[in-house]
Amino acid sequence: MTYLIAADLPTSAPGARFRALLERPEILSIPGAHNGLAGIQARDAGFEALYLSGAAVSASMGLPDLGILTIDDVCFYIRQIARASQLPILADGDTGYGETLNVMHMVRSFEDAGAAAVQMEDQLLPKKCGHLNDKQLAAPNDMAAKVNAAKRASRDLVIVARTDAAASEGIDGAVARAKLYLEAGADAIFPEALTSVEMFREVAERLPGVKLLANMTEFGRTPALTAKEFQDLGYAMVIWPVSSLRVAARAQGALYAEIRKNGTPAALLPGMQTRAELYDTIRYYDYEALDRSIVATVLPASPAASSKEEASSS
Repeated sequence: MTYLIAADLPTSAPGARFRALLERPEILSIPGAHNGLAGIQARDAGFEALYLSGAAVSASMGLPDLGILTIDDVCFYIRQIARASQLPILADGDTGYGETLNVMHMVRSFEDAGAAAVQMEDQLLPKKCGHLNDKQLAAPNDMAAKVNAAKRASRDLVIVARTDAAASEGIDGAVARAKLYLEAGADAIFPEALTSVEMFREVAERLPGVKLLANMTEFGRTPALTAKEFQDLGYAMVIWPVSSLRVAARAQGALYAEIRKNGTPAALLPGMQTRAELYDTIRYYDYEALDRSIVATVLPASPAASSKEEASSS
C-alpha cells in the first residue's frame, strides 16, 4: 500500500473510522507513534489506530513537555504519520493552545492535517506530564468552555477530555469534572494519573456507559496493566504514548556512545535494522515498481526508438 494511489487510501473520514473502532466490544489498543516510520511499523504489527503524544513530539524536537509546542509543530507530525500509516490518529492537543477561539483553531487545523481525534487536558500553562507533581488545574467551567468550543469546531473529530484532577481533588473531583466535560460535548474521558486498580474501577463504575481512556505510560504512577485488564475494568481505550520514542532514544544513545568510543558502530550491527528490512518496511520497491509501471503505460516511446522500429520493418 502506498499513499500515492487513491485506490489504496481509506474512503471514510478518520473520525468516522475512529468512532467505528470505539463501538466494538473489545478495548482499542493505541500505541504511540513518534514519526511516520513508527506509524508504519505499528500498522504492520496489526494496530488499527495510533496516538501522537505531545511529550513524544517535544522530545523529538529536543524540548521538554511544558506546553512549548505550537499547533503547526503538531500538525507536521499528524500529516506525516497519517500519510505514512493511513491509520486514524488520536492527537495530543495539550491545553488547547489558548482559550476557546484558539481551541477551535486547533481542532480545525488538526482535522485538516488528518487527525481522527484530539485529547485536551484541564491544566494551566506551563502544563506538565500527568505523572509529575505540582500540576495546576484550570477552573472546571473554563475547561468545559474549551470542550464546547472544540465540539462546535469539529466536523468529525472525536473529542477526548482529559482531567488531571485525581491527584489534587480526588476521585470525586475527577468524576465531577468528567460529567461537566461530557455535558459540554466530550465524546470520551481520559482520567489521568490514577494510581491503583481500585481508582480505575471506581471511575468506571461512576461513569457508566462513558468511553474511557487509560494511559499505560512507563515509569509513571499507574500500575502496569495489560489491555485486557483495562478492558475488564470498563475502559474503551488504552494508550502507550511514549514507548516507541523511549526505545528509539535508548538505542540512539547507545549508537552515538559506541561510535565515539570505538570509531565504528560495528559492534551494534546485529541489533540494527538492515537496509533490506528498512526498504521492506517503507515499501521502497513498491514505489519503484509504481514509477516504472506509470512510465511504461503513459509515456510514448522516444523518437529514437520509433525510428529504429520503422527502419527494421522496412
